[in-house]
Amino acid sequence: MCGICGELRFDSQPLERQVIERMKEKLQKRGPDSEGTYIKAPIALGHRRLAIIDLSDKAAQPMVDAEAKVVLVFNGTIYNYPDLRKELQGLGHQFKSTGDTEVILRAYIEWGESCVARLQGMFAIAIWDEKKQRTLLARDRSGIKPLYYSQTPERLLFASNTQAIIYAGEKIDTSIDAFALHNLFSLHAVVPAPRTIINGIRKVKPAHYMLIDTNGSVEEKRYWSLTAKRPDTRMTEQDWIVAVHDELRRAVEKRVKIADVPVGVLLSGGIDSSLLVGLLAEAGQKGLKTFSVGFEDAPEEKGNEFEYSDAVAEKFETEHHQLMVPNDQVLPRLPEAFANMAEPMFGQDAIAFYLLSEVVSKEVKVVQSGQGADEVFGGYFWYPRMHRSITKGINRFSDEYFDRDHDEYLQTVDKRFHMGDVTSELMQDLLDEVEADEYIDRVMAVDVSTLIVDDPVKRVDNMTMAWGLEARVPFLDTQLIELAASMPPEMKLPNGGKHVLKELSRGFLPDSVVNRSKAYFPMPALKYVRGDFLDFMKEILLSDGAKQRGLYNGAYVEKLLADPESYHTRLQGSKLWHLAALELWWQQNIQKH
Repeated sequence: MCGICGELRFDSQPLERQVIERMKEKLQKRGPDSEGTYIKAPIALGHRRLAIIDLSDKAAQPMVDAEAKVVLVFNGTIYNYPDLRKELQGLGHQFKSTGDTEVILRAYIEWGESCVARLQGMFAIAIWDEKKQRTLLARDRSGIKPLYYSQTPERLLFASNTQAIIYAGEKIDTSIDAFALHNLFSLHAVVPAPRTIINGIRKVKPAHYMLIDTNGSVEEKRYWSLTAKRPDTRMTEQDWIVAVHDELRRAVEKRVKIADVPVGVLLSGGIDSSLLVGLLAEAGQKGLKTFSVGFEDAPEEKGNEFEYSDAVAEKFETEHHQLMVPNDQVLPRLPEAFANMAEPMFGQDAIAFYLLSEVVSKEVKVVQSGQGADEVFGGYFWYPRMHRSITKGINRFSDEYFDRDHDEYLQTVDKRFHMGDVTSELMQDLLDEVEADEYIDRVMAVDVSTLIVDDPVKRVDNMTMAWGLEARVPFLDTQLIELAASMPPEMKLPNGGKHVLKELSRGFLPDSVVNRSKAYFPMPALKYVRGDFLDFMKEILLSDGAKQRGLYNGAYVEKLLADPESYHTRLQGSKLWHLAALELWWQQNIQKH
C-alpha cells in the first residue's frame, strides 16, 4: 500500500523536480517506509511506500524495465499475483523481486493495456510507456484505491489524494464544481467519478483505465461491469448459503495470506466484521488482533457496541483492543481528520476510523474491515422500501435515499449554485445502465459500483492511510460481489437485511450478534448536535472565511442553527453537520493552501 503521483508535460517544458517532491510530501503518511522518484522528459513519477509484500528494496518503486522502457508506480494489493507470476514465468519472464509490483510491470510488458482486466485486488496504477509515448492510469473494479488527476493544455498531474495535486505548486482551479455540490448534498457527500467538489481536479472511474498521450489526448476504457441477472441453475436457500460461505471464506483467506506482515481486524461488533474474525479463526489464524472504538452516549443513543465486539473476541480468543473516545477528545481532533480527507465526507464514523487507525497502526500494518457488506447483501432499511415501492421514475429511489429534495437544495445554497436537478438525472442514467432482473437489483448494483466508492470505501481508505495502515475489504471481492448480484432479493432483504449472512452465521457467531437489529456506527455527538459541538459548528459556519465564500443561503443556516436537532436527513444524518463538514474540509484543505 502506498501513495503515487506524477506529472506528464504536454508543452515540452522542462520538468521541475520540486513539483514531484511537494506531491510526495503530501503522500508521506500513505507510505512512511521509503520513497522514490523517476524523472525523464516528458514524465516524472513519485512514490511513497508502505511495505507489505516483499519488504526488500528489490520491490521499490518507481519500478523500471530499461529494456522495455516501461516505468510503474502502483498503490494497492494484487491478490492473484502468485498465479499471474507463474503464468508470466511460463512465458519466459524472469523476476528480480517476489512481490506484486513486478508482476504488474511484466504483465503490462506481456499483454499491454489488457493486463488491467487480469488483476484481482485493489489498485491504482500509473504506467509510463516510453516507446508508445503514453501514460496508463487504472483503478480497481470497486474503486477501493483512489486516483485523482488534474489536466490542462500544458500538463497532467495525478496523485493518490487531492492534497498532493493542490500542493504541487502548479495552478489548480479550486473553485467549487456546482454539479458536484448538488451531488454532495443529495447523496450524503457522494460525488460520483469523474467529478470532485473541486473544478480543477477529477478522479479515474472505478473499473476504468485511461490512456493519455504526450499531446494531451485521452482515451478512457471500461474493463468490467457488474450485472445483476439470475443464474440459469435453480438454487435453494441452502445452496446460496453454502456458495456465499465458500466465496467469503476465500475472500478473507487471500487477504490474510497475501502479506508479509501480520493482519488484524477492525471489529465493530456487527455481523460483518464478526464474520471476518470467525472465518479467520476457522482458517486456523492464531493470535489474531482485533480492534474496536466507541464514543460517549447521548440520551437518545448509545455510543459504543462493545458488548457485541467483546462477545466475538471472547468466542474466537482474539487479542482484543478497545478504544473509548470521550467527547472532549473528539472536537480537538476533527480538523486533523478533515485535513486527511481527499474529499469532504459527512459520515459520522470518519473521525472514529481516524482515531482508531492511530491506535491500530502501532500494532499492525494491515487490517481487514467489513465495509461493503450492507451494500452487497442488502443490509440497509431503504432497500426493502424501494423494493416494495410502486412510485415511478427516479422518485422511487430519491424518496428513500436523497438527503434533500431539489427544492430544499435550492434553499440550502447561494443562488449562484442554482441549477436543475442534475443528481436525479445522473442517478437515473446510472440505474438505466445496469443489466438487472429486478429494480432492487439495479439499485444495489449502482450502490456497489458507484455510491459506496465515495462514501464508506473512501472513508476507510483515507482515515486508515492517514496513519500508514492498509485496510482490506473482503466483502468487495469481485467474485463475491458478482455472486451476490446474481442472488434473488429474498436471499438478502428478509430478516432485517443481509438474510443469507445471518443464516450462515447461526451457530457460528454469538447469538447476540446474529439476532441484533441493524445498527449504524454510533457517534451521537455528530447526530444530536448540542453543547460544545453546536458551538463548534456555529463557529465554522459563521467564520469570516465562510461568509466570504458565501456558499450557503444565510437564512437556511440560521434556521438549522436555531434548532439543529429538528433537521435530519432521510438516513438520519444531521443537516447542520453536513453544512459544517463541507466548510470545515474547505478551510483545512483549500483555504489554508
